[in-house]
Amino acid sequence: MTQLLRIAQYTLPLIALAFFLGCASKQSQTQARAIPVPEPPPASAGPVSTATPVAAPDVLKEAAAKPSEPFEDDDWQSMFNGQSLKGWRETQFAGRGEVQCRDGLIVLNMGDPFTGINWTNEFPTMNYEVVLDAMRVMGSDFFCGLTVPVGDSFCSLIVGGWGGSLIGISSFNGMDASENETTKFVGLESKRWYRIRLRVVEGRIQGWLDKEKLIDVETTGKRISLRPGDIEMSKPFGLASWQTTAALRQLKMRRVSEPEASPKKAPNPGI
Repeated sequence: MTQLLRIAQYTLPLIALAFFLGCASKQSQTQARAIPVPEPPPASAGPVSTATPVAAPDVLKEAAAKPSEPFEDDDWQSMFNGQSLKGWRETQFAGRGEVQCRDGLIVLNMGDPFTGINWTNEFPTMNYEVVLDAMRVMGSDFFCGLTVPVGDSFCSLIVGGWGGSLIGISSFNGMDASENETTKFVGLESKRWYRIRLRVVEGRIQGWLDKEKLIDVETTGKRISLRPGDIEMSKPFGLASWQTTAALRQLKMRRVSEPEASPKKAPNPGI
């Protein structure tokens, strides 16, 4: 009897421990089965798109439907046929947006930062005038960066830079459009067409926004250059936008021989 009591004294704790461990193991397995396993992503899920915004077709149709101002003279040569980019090529800016030709417009979709086109045919280096209609469709910076030759040099007419209102020429004597005598600030609206005209002749550059002359600068003795950077890819003749979607139409040029004279002011009868 004493021997049986001794056996029970040693075996009962072992039986209890085994029972406890068995219950704990079952509980652990149950909990493990209860933990939800995350489902894999759908097979159709792809990488996040990094494409630049493209102007909505209805916005472009609305822009194309707005009438263009007539031309007073008939000696202009067209640089855009309204149907294709014949005579133009896409400027190979890094981060450029898509260039479209649709509804009679050239569309420079927003780039990071530049989108642009270059003229591929011959273009004069002096004594010429160029004109176009330009619109800021999306964005808040320049929608017309017009790069042109000036003799053996080049410069850019910037319309809508520095947050949307700057107009000027880069560069004179190393000073760009925001800091030389051509600098102007104008309240430029989005989704509105502007007629932009630039005349380059010996000793002078003139520029108009719609019918208002905003630039009339003597170039003799000035060092004319482009602002250092990617805009140099626009030469000898090109158009670009900066982090902005631009629409362009009515691109034309003509030869001229002298500056355009300012209209004479009527005498003041009170003097």
